[in-house]
Amino acid sequence: MCGAQIGGPDLATLKPGETAIQGQVTKDGEPVSGYVRLLDSTGEFTAEVPTSATGQFRFYAATGSWTLRALVPGGQADRAVVVAEAGGVTDVAIAV
Repeated sequence: MCGAQIGGPDLATLKPGETAIQGQVTKDGEPVSGYVRLLDSTGEFTAEVPTSATGQFRFYAATGSWTLRALVPGGQADRAVVVAEAGGVTDVAIAV
């Protein structure tokens, strides 16, 4: 079982200059709970968080290219993400 905070870190703890990737996982148009993994530009595992009951997730991440992998009952999906600017929040929707 993953020991990370459900949904990921609290956005209120984001410090000036830090960057976050956040979003929601859906399946058949409905929010779904599961896990989201953060993979670096080489495909290496970096972090994992359980989604909230409404499919929400969040990671702190540096600028660059990332892949988010959603793992939910009955499926998985990858979504490429590019964080272009430091100090902001990148919103991502993942449909499984």
